[in-house]
Amino acid sequence: MIPNQRREKILELIKEDGSAKVIDLARIFKVTEVTIRQDLEKLEKDGLVIKEHGGAFLKNIKDQVQAFSLGNQDHIDKKELIAKKCLEFIESGDTIILDSGSTTTEIAKKLKGFKELTVITNALNIALMLGAEPGIDVIVTGGEFKPPTLSLTGQKAADFFKGLNVQKLFLATAGISLKSGLTYPSISDLVVKKAMIESADTTYLVADSSKIGKSAFASLGALSLIDYIITDPGIEDKHRAVFKDHEIELIIAG
Repeated sequence: MIPNQRREKILELIKEDGSAKVIDLARIFKVTEVTIRQDLEKLEKDGLVIKEHGGAFLKNIKDQVQAFSLGNQDHIDKKELIAKKCLEFIESGDTIILDSGSTTTEIAKKLKGFKELTVITNALNIALMLGAEPGIDVIVTGGEFKPPTLSLTGQKAADFFKGLNVQKLFLATAGISLKSGLTYPSISDLVVKKAMIESADTTYLVADSSKIGKSAFASLGALSLIDYIITDPGIEDKHRAVFKDHEIELIIAG
């Protein structure tokens, strides 16, 4: 991996987790700690992160958390369209899992007014959004707090799902392709996503078309882990054909 690519992946990871340690980055990218420190110095010079002893953290992350806002608001119109489509697959009496993320947050916004609905989530913003709704019971996982995504992650979050059996999971992703499968910027999320999938009867992957054909740093596994992909009409014809050829159920919102 050339330096520019490595720095791009390092930034993706810090944007996802809020911070990163030099020792961990050196292990992940299989380079020396000196090399990682040089990468972080370049990212700091570009105004993207702030270096601290032993690592770096995302610039303006404190303001973002205090404002309780998500960092990734790109393609919000497509995410709203996907969220509206998801409502067709949610019924009163369901128990569902809402993964953390900007698309699943749009789903949560549209659930107000539902009755006898149980929502399990690792997203604190979603929990606060739905917690006061009279017809919705909200259950929150434990785990380590990730500031940029306002979510809980790690093994403790994954352990919460052991023994659970829910009807539907609405799963987020950072990138999706036939070769890499479902991908995420953060390794700590993989155990949580896997546990969610194992506890759900049906998994709906919600991903706007900009994420299709792209790969993030860490792979969860093959597309066979999911049952349906819900995306927007912007999906390219070549990706439609690939999903069809591999018998992956594609649902287009809109």
